[in-house]
Amino acid sequence: MEPLIITLKTSAAATVITFFAGIALAYFVVNLKRGKTLVDAVIMLPMVLPPTVVGFFLLLIFGKRSVIGKFFLQFDINFVFTWKAAVIAAVVVSLPLMYRTTRGAFEQLDKNIIYAARTLGVSEWKIFWRILIPNARQGILAGLVLSFTRAMGEFGATIMFAGNVPGKTQTMSTAIYAAVQANDYDLAFKWAVLL
Repeated sequence: MEPLIITLKTSAAATVITFFAGIALAYFVVNLKRGKTLVDAVIMLPMVLPPTVVGFFLLLIFGKRSVIGKFFLQFDINFVFTWKAAVIAAVVVSLPLMYRTTRGAFEQLDKNIIYAARTLGVSEWKIFWRILIPNARQGILAGLVLSFTRAMGEFGATIMFAGNVPGKTQTMSTAIYAAVQANDYDLAFKWAVLL
């Protein structure tokens, strides 16, 4: 049952991070005056890249030879082939779904409501929490479900960056891969049905 527990923990942690990051990025991009297309393209990049390429780039960014990797190693923090790597991989591949769905919900909101609130002197903070979020809640909820399910099924970036260490980083997707490699199709089928 370890792959199931690891998958649920990884997906839950990634979804919490993706939830807040996706809403923040969507709000930021919607309010951008210039460069919206470029920022959008960068955020959406993990959606169009093969997952193994995403995992490879995560290895390059967080590996021991990178600036970020060296920085964290000073504090004895290693990401590669750890549970943290599985969470990071899940966040990176699921964030575009949360971001894009939330952005669409924000953009469909009637701007006159926001303009009216500003005219009445309502702060941007209150507009965000009392107007934008409640009116975009269905889009946000859809993004949350999509990002959670994408995080649960993540394979390519996870196997490249977090590995397939039983009891440590082996998610259900990587357990299916390991079972097929071991010619244990019954186990692979059970994991596939459960996933």
